[in-house]
Order: sequence, then structure tokens, then C-alpha cells
Amino acid sequence: MPQEQPTPLAVSRQLDTAETLCLQRGKRLTPIRRKVLEILLRRQRSLKAYELLDEIRREQAGAAPPTVYRALDFLVEEGLIHRLDAVNAWAACLDAAGQPHDLLVVCTRCGAVAELSDPDLSRELARRVADAGFVLAGHETELQALCGQCSGQGRPLAHSHPH
Repeated sequence: MPQEQPTPLAVSRQLDTAETLCLQRGKRLTPIRRKVLEILLRRQRSLKAYELLDEIRREQAGAAPPTVYRALDFLVEEGLIHRLDAVNAWAACLDAAGQPHDLLVVCTRCGAVAELSDPDLSRELARRVADAGFVLAGHETELQALCGQCSGQGRPLAHSHPH
């Protein structure tokens, strides 16, 4: 699905923000963590671990799966990327320094992701889950969908951040 690619300056600013957030938290954005995040920011869609590994191996031939998985785990823990169970992939958080998003809409065909925030809907969902005797396991709810282009409606799914 063709999407508007971010400018190198936009990616650089997002990487700088990630670096700053890590430093403020006493963490390090190591070169491999930075590279994984950069790839996800540049691609503007979700990627599977082995897609990331293939891209990293273009520059570091000896890169191994555990290295990528450790970087992904770190980036998820720091709120810099999202783990997307619907497509078994990861996507960059496009607003890492902003307000948290509680809804992620994932296109199950092309991997596009929209980050949304609707606290009222999330509270209602949590209440209904509790009424069923459960507790939500995370602060983000992932919705599986088809973006506008994949559904044939011609409108690509926007990377939204209505806060």
C-alpha cells in the first residue's frame, strides 16, 4: 500500500526524541535499538521481526534474531514502538513523547497502523470486560481492520493522533 514516506528530518527528530526520553529514564538507545526504531519510523507500517532482521543484515551481516528481539523488547518497554499481536509484528509509536494512545487500529493485509485515543471508549471497554469477570492485560486495545486502500474504498488509513 503506498503511503506518504516521512522525510529524513522527521525521522531524525523522532529518533532525537527517543534518545532524549531514554536519557531522561536512565536508559540507553544503543545503536541496534536506534536502527530498529529508525527502520520502523521510515517504513511507517508494521514489520515482522525477520523483516527487520533482513534490513539490518544489509548493514550488519552477522546480526542475529536474539539481538533484534532484545531491541524490540526494549523499545516496547520504553513506549517507543507497539507490539501488534493481530499481525505478529511491531510498529513505531509516532507520538512517543505525546499523550498515550489507547486504541491501535491495524490493517491485517498491509500492516498500516493508526494510533487513536478515546479514553471514554477505553473506560467503557474496561468496564464491560470487568463485568465479564476479566481485567484488561494492557493499556492499549488493538483492533483488526482493513485500511481504506485494502478494503477497496481508496482512502488510506491515517496515522492519527487525536489527543
